[in-house]
Amino acid sequence: MFYAYFAAGKEGPKRYFKAIFEPAITSLATQSSLATLPVNLKAARSLGIPKDVREIVLPVGATMHMDGSCISAILKISFLFGIFGMQFSGLGTFITAFFVAVLSGVVMSGVPGGGLIGEMLIVSLYGFPPEAFPIIAMIGYLVDPPATMVNATGDTVAAMMVTRLLEGKDWMKKKLTESEV
Repeated sequence: MFYAYFAAGKEGPKRYFKAIFEPAITSLATQSSLATLPVNLKAARSLGIPKDVREIVLPVGATMHMDGSCISAILKISFLFGIFGMQFSGLGTFITAFFVAVLSGVVMSGVPGGGLIGEMLIVSLYGFPPEAFPIIAMIGYLVDPPATMVNATGDTVAAMMVTRLLEGKDWMKKKLTESEV
């Protein structure tokens, strides 16, 4: 909400939440930012984001902007630490968690089954027993849909912010030209 407000003032959050409903539902159902891309492009168009911005920012975001995946990686790690009664403390633990989150969000997001690879990495890096894998896989199954929704809806608000930087703070008030339709 803050980013939408930053991107377009008072009107930004209202129009954003009205336009983002369909991409949010699509991303929950498909669990794929790429499958949500056509719906997200349509939502960005209805927000008045220029064609050149939406056609660059949204596809790049669908493959690289994975903040939901990073958050879910940290959630999975901390959950396993809690279940197995281990202390989630120490600089080495935090640095490893940070790198696993970045790997989950950037590298493994484009790999088919990348979530399971990341979960195996978590289990092996921290020395959890083998029975931790089905537990973390179940947690992954539960948190992946909302993480994908965070990723996809974040792409749209990122496109709004880029538009603000390029077009100025009153960009939303401008009408789309016929050539962009």
